[in-house]
Amino acid sequence: MTSRSKTASNKSALGKPALRKEAALRKTAAQRKSSASGPAAKKAASKTGKLPEWNLADLYSGIDAPEVARDLQKMDADCVAFETDYKGKLAENTAKEGGGKWLAEAIRRYEAIDDLAGRLGSYAGLVHAGDSVDPAISKFYGDISERLTAASVHLLFFSLELNRVDDDVIERAMAEPELGHYRPWIEDLRKDKPYQLEDRVEQLFHEKAQSGYAAWNRLFDQTISGLRFKVGGKELAIEPTLNLLQDKAGDKRKAAAQALAKTFKDNERSFALITNTLAKDKEISDRWRGFQDVADSRHLNNRVEREVVDALVASVRAAYPKLSHRYYALKAGWFKKKKLPHWDRNAPLPFAATGTIAWPEARNMVLSAYSGFSPKMAEIAERFFDDRWIDAPVRPGKAPGAFSHPTTPSAHPYVLMNYQGKPRDVMTLAHELGHGVHQVLAAKNGALMAPTPLTLAETASVFGEMLTFKRLLSQTRNAKQRQALLAGKVEDMINTVVRQIAFYSFERAVHTERKNGELTAERIGQIWLSVQGESLGPAIEIKPGYETFWMYIPHFIHSPFYVYAYAFGDCLVNSLYAVYEHASEGFAERYLDMLAAGGTKHYSELLRPFGLDAKDPKFWDGGLSVIAGMIDELEAMG
Repeated sequence: MTSRSKTASNKSALGKPALRKEAALRKTAAQRKSSASGPAAKKAASKTGKLPEWNLADLYSGIDAPEVARDLQKMDADCVAFETDYKGKLAENTAKEGGGKWLAEAIRRYEAIDDLAGRLGSYAGLVHAGDSVDPAISKFYGDISERLTAASVHLLFFSLELNRVDDDVIERAMAEPELGHYRPWIEDLRKDKPYQLEDRVEQLFHEKAQSGYAAWNRLFDQTISGLRFKVGGKELAIEPTLNLLQDKAGDKRKAAAQALAKTFKDNERSFALITNTLAKDKEISDRWRGFQDVADSRHLNNRVEREVVDALVASVRAAYPKLSHRYYALKAGWFKKKKLPHWDRNAPLPFAATGTIAWPEARNMVLSAYSGFSPKMAEIAERFFDDRWIDAPVRPGKAPGAFSHPTTPSAHPYVLMNYQGKPRDVMTLAHELGHGVHQVLAAKNGALMAPTPLTLAETASVFGEMLTFKRLLSQTRNAKQRQALLAGKVEDMINTVVRQIAFYSFERAVHTERKNGELTAERIGQIWLSVQGESLGPAIEIKPGYETFWMYIPHFIHSPFYVYAYAFGDCLVNSLYAVYEHASEGFAERYLDMLAAGGTKHYSELLRPFGLDAKDPKFWDGGLSVIAGMIDELEAMG
């Protein structure tokens, strides 16, 4: 399935389009009737219990709330005033006596505007993710995005000008405590210095984004949400169709896969056009900025060295035979087959427990696991349930998948998921609440230093999953259910590590080949089949139609090369958890301190208290060996 979460990782909300996949719901009366009633909805609700819908009033009471107009006006005025007060003055005033205090005040004002822009952009994005097909919501989302872009044009000068201040001048100024507070943000910002362009070019890139990549992102969202798949005489949206790939009945899995393939095939020209356009757009930006490799801009954004990612990718690809190839051969054997068709890859095991996990039970599972590790961690997570920070039901037009969006430090995060009572849904809940806890803890660093690079953002989420899994495993006495639970975890880890590195390899191939001209949908499908065949191995039989399954992965569109962060996080968590199991005393405190640091420290500095070094070539092999060990255990069970 697709990777589960979408976190906000930008260093600043300023100048960014309204965040896409971090959004919520505002329904018309007609939509409320169609999505909350009917036999299917009632049947689902009876199994899962009443599912929570988030309350976005902590941001704004509605898309037509007067506070929205008020804050837009304030943002416009504050941006213009900021430009008037500081443009053209940074180098001279920072070099003066007391320049550190002067610059610190400028950054505080910049941060306050960023927080307000983050509130507006987050709300628009959350509303849109809750219903991306409602025309009024789509207009609101587009209008807010345009207003944010227009206002932030007045702020573009600040980071560009700040990076032109001499290093020794900045260093002297940061000796003053007021500016020293912002050292992590300033040093982080100055890493972008080699890739900055002349001011007017930066402004052009910035303003054209609304009619460029942001518009194509929006088209993708609306297209995906509007697709319908005919399964068994019913017209289903993408999320329930994808969910059928995990159904107990093999005929339903096959029918869902064929329905996905047919609808994707009918729309392949549109998805190929979106993919080609965005790949070209990125190539133009990279070329102008001087990035050498297709993924270098992502590595810079993640504050991770290219060689570290290359080592991760090489380790995972080398491990395919002992991980995914071996596991899927085991799984085929459990189904008494030599090979499984691709639609059975995530099929529930023949000996797995059936039934639906009700929402209250899922809540208790996750909170109990969190509490066993750290009462403070559970206390933070509980607020998501008590204060209605979670949106769980499946609804027409709602974004597929799941995410935790931090919004802005003056507010709080929100979690979106599509809960359908499966064991994987419980793990998804644990995953997203891991993000949420991280975002709450990091908020104290302020709008500029709370965001965490994606590589570490996935650490908290995967660790939350591991805690939940380990607790469930310890409480399971039945041998077959332990086997099913262990196999489910292995599948999740393969989806998080192997599948995401295969995705990364796919993206690299597409973006590299795009430099030589457009790729047809057929060619993109060939690349997809190549990387999927390599990663899945001989025990998965790829049937006709699977060549179109690249089309629905949102990360390829919204955040190119994002996907390796999942593998980074999973392998890192495996190593972290091994440290916890061998020396648990004081671990929870050190772990929460790591999360609370937000974006104020480099990942290498954050890992040092745990004795871990991701630059060590053997580091990734250690994380992968944990997965291999679980497969060893499954093989021993027979």
